[in-house]
Amino acid sequence: MSTHPTTAMLLAAGLGTRMRPLTDATAKPLLPLGGRPLIDQALDHLAAAGVHTAVVNAFWQADRLAAHLAPRTEPRIILRREASLLDTGGGVRAALPDLGDAPFYVVNGDAFWLNGPHPALRRLAEAFDPDRLDAALLVYRTALVHADVGFGDFMLDKWGALRRRAEREVVPYLYAGVQIVSPALFADAPDGPFSMNLLWDRAIAADRARAVVHDGLWFHLSTPADLSDAESVLHLRQAG
Repeated sequence: MSTHPTTAMLLAAGLGTRMRPLTDATAKPLLPLGGRPLIDQALDHLAAAGVHTAVVNAFWQADRLAAHLAPRTEPRIILRREASLLDTGGGVRAALPDLGDAPFYVVNGDAFWLNGPHPALRRLAEAFDPDRLDAALLVYRTALVHADVGFGDFMLDKWGALRRRAEREVVPYLYAGVQIVSPALFADAPDGPFSMNLLWDRAIAADRARAVVHDGLWFHLSTPADLSDAESVLHLRQAG
């Protein structure tokens, strides 16, 4: 059994501190890569996957984000302005009334990917069985990343079950900023700010989380140098 989400949460409220000075006067998801703002490319992927409604949270430069998204009709945008930063988990939890009762996508506002042979969102949807899972995460091989990603995030077994890396362990997979989650993941979640990591760890411990390895191109975009390097790689791909 798989699912086909029609709603999504796009996380766009972060301060983008490591991307300064590019984010001094704009939100990180509005930065361009490949000729278009990051947020538009993510929303295009969601629309192509059949998402009708995307909830976007905003805090830093919320007015600019709202003005940019106002003309967009596919998917329909619900903008949620956060009075204070809620972190990833808290931001999604606050938006649950707008996301419905079915599983939904959660996408980082700075996530940038090109699909491989099959669209990444469709692959996630096909891997997500709501009877068995509360979360399915898109991951990427650290060896393919054109940036410093530290020791990685996860180890996977052949069925896609995740394990966190141990202290000082180097693991081969990095979270790629895209996931499907069930509203059940947020049962007993705390109020206020908290990270999605809290809920992932709970789902991993209960054997209700899986990962899908992205088979296309993905960029880690943390600093201005990362963005510049990604632009160069895209230019070389197009030139080739």
